[in-house]
Amino acid sequence: MENCENKTYTAADYKSSQNARWCPGCGDHAILNVLHKAMAELGVPPHQTAVISGIGCSSRLPYYMATYGMHTIHGRAAAIATGVKTANPDLTVWQISGDGDGLAIGGNHFIHAVRRNVDINMLILNNKIYGLTKGQYSPTSDRGTVSKSSPYGTVEDPFIPAELCFGARGNFFARSFDMALDTTKEVMLAAARHKGASVVEILQNCVIFNDGIHNYFADKTNRADHTILLRHGEKMLFGANMEKGLVQEGFGLKAVTVGEDGYTLDDVLVHDAHARENFLQQQLAMMDGHELPLALGVIRDYDAPVYDREVAAQTREVKEKKGFASLRDMILKTHETWTI
Repeated sequence: MENCENKTYTAADYKSSQNARWCPGCGDHAILNVLHKAMAELGVPPHQTAVISGIGCSSRLPYYMATYGMHTIHGRAAAIATGVKTANPDLTVWQISGDGDGLAIGGNHFIHAVRRNVDINMLILNNKIYGLTKGQYSPTSDRGTVSKSSPYGTVEDPFIPAELCFGARGNFFARSFDMALDTTKEVMLAAARHKGASVVEILQNCVIFNDGIHNYFADKTNRADHTILLRHGEKMLFGANMEKGLVQEGFGLKAVTVGEDGYTLDDVLVHDAHARENFLQQQLAMMDGHELPLALGVIRDYDAPVYDREVAAQTREVKEKKGFASLRDMILKTHETWTI
């Protein structure tokens, strides 16, 4: 095998020879290109990287990677990724899921992979619709969404991926959107460097079945006032001239203009992504871009015991204590066998 210790990688090293088969203008194209660049910057060799997906438009992504990859079955990407990482903790494992694949049929696997804190990088590509199956509403579709399966509008409230992540005791959550290329790469890098389950929600446009769903905050004319890019240790400022900020009001948050109504820069909160208590981080993650700006960037990044490391350590301990060298050895030494 090639010695990759000092090798410098480029995005092309992670790109397969296949042409990406997504609709022209689909946000998946941008996300794929950013992922190639993020992997090159991380420098983990392609043969030490695995990309796992379920079913859906986004789940085609492993075909376009020059890494190990598995295109699995609907909703099971997190389960397969957990197995891959636990069986080979030295691999860097990325999971690619859409909002339907990851949060509907795959919702149970999602919350338990997060709860266990398996060291996988989970990218949830959220276009608030089922794209591959031609436009049915998904678990993240807004109440009232008119779709193929809700011709008169949905009568349900949606899942919010951040809320699920925090509810499952998640230790890493970040958010970006398909047109924010620099921010998307920034959060991908942070997710990969975090040890444990990393959840990255990437808000993505479906040009065919849900075109413009994220325009309220993603459009350049609205972006500065409707989004805030959070960075650990920095003031929570936003606006075209960074003239607005987030302050504490009672148990909640409030957006103010610095220099007006008695508010100064000192009143603006400083982002702490590493805080153990996640109360403020949850509030930031739940902002939706209307009364308060949509939070982008790394919202939570807290270190906690990692599942696959704990399993590997426990396995070594038991093998040394019991003298097991193999599965067959364990079976024979425990005498827990019988003949039929």
